[in-house]
Amino acid sequence: MGGFTAFSSRVVPLLVNDIDTDQIIPARFLKVTDKLGLGDNLFADWRYDAEGSPRSDFALNKPEARGAQILLAGDNFGCGSSREHAPWALTGFGFSAVISTSFADIFSSNALKNRLLPIKIDNTEHQELVELVTKAPQTELTVDLVTQTVRAPGGRAYPFPIDSFSRVCLVNGVDELGYILGFAGRIEAFEEMKR
Repeated sequence: MGGFTAFSSRVVPLLVNDIDTDQIIPARFLKVTDKLGLGDNLFADWRYDAEGSPRSDFALNKPEARGAQILLAGDNFGCGSSREHAPWALTGFGFSAVISTSFADIFSSNALKNRLLPIKIDNTEHQELVELVTKAPQTELTVDLVTQTVRAPGGRAYPFPIDSFSRVCLVNGVDELGYILGFAGRIEAFEEMKR
C-alpha cells in the first residue's frame, strides 16, 4: 500500500444531507467479506432503476463522474450504522476523498482505516466549492494530505483537520498494525535488554 499524499481530480457533487450508510451501500450487499465489486453497488438504490439500468440523471452515472476521485457531499455524511462496507464501496468506485461539512464519527474512523479521506470544511467554504463545481463541472481540485489542504484553481486553499495518527498512517501507507511493525527493531531491542 503506497503513501497517500497529494492528488488532483474532478469532483462529483452529491449535495444531499444526512446520507446514511444504508444509502451508500444497501444492506442486501453486505453478505461479502471482501471489497471486490462493492463499488458497482455504491448508492445502488439511487443509481439504478427497478430493472437495474443506470439512471442517467444520477450524479455517479454522468460522464463527468468517470474517473473522479472526490465526492462533494451534503452535511452529516455517513450517518447510520457502522458498516465498514460504506468506505469499501466508495473506494471501490474510485473515490479517495469525500468533502462535507460534517461526518458521522464511526464512518470517519472506518474511512480513514480504508484510505478514504473524510475532509471536513465549514459551511462557507463548502458553498464556495459547490458554486465552483456547479459552474464548471470539469474543475479539478487538489487534495494535499501533507499540507492538509484542498486547493482550487487559482490557488484558493481550504484547510482541513485530521488527527495526527491517521495522517501519519495514510502518508506512510500503513495501517495500525503496519505502524506498530515499524517499531519492530526497537521492540526486539527492548525485549533483548529485558532478557
